[in-house]
Amino acid sequence: MTNTDVSAVQQILQSHDYVAEPGLAMSVHLANQLQKPLLVAGPAGVGKTEIAKVMSLALGTDLIKLQCYEGLDTSTALYEWNYQRQLLQLRIDERSEMSTSDREASIFSDAFLLKRPLLRAITHHRSPVQLRDRPWW
Repeated sequence: MTNTDVSAVQQILQSHDYVAEPGLAMSVHLANQLQKPLLVAGPAGVGKTEIAKVMSLALGTDLIKLQCYEGLDTSTALYEWNYQRQLLQLRIDERSEMSTSDREASIFSDAFLLKRPLLRAITHHRSPVQLRDRPWW
């Protein structure tokens, strides 16, 4: 890695109104080159959310935010089923001649799946920037 690589990252971030110190620019560059996630941690107010926003702009990809809170569980972070739509579809299919297995396959299809932030991130058409944020308390 040369200083010009780090300088190029700093210039890209600067073009999106973010001034990055060399250490952060190096981390962003390495994460991009290795195609690995970049974990940015620190106290409130140091710019973690802002770097995520700027990185999504600079990379031309989406920012997917997972708001963390006490009691967050995997079903809320990954996915949920749209129970109301499933029940409605079952009602509609009651009089049809579909087999039970076809009905089951129908209501457990992607059409009834509510993708939450983690599933949206891992199934995204292009690697997104994912922000996992927690309340300040």
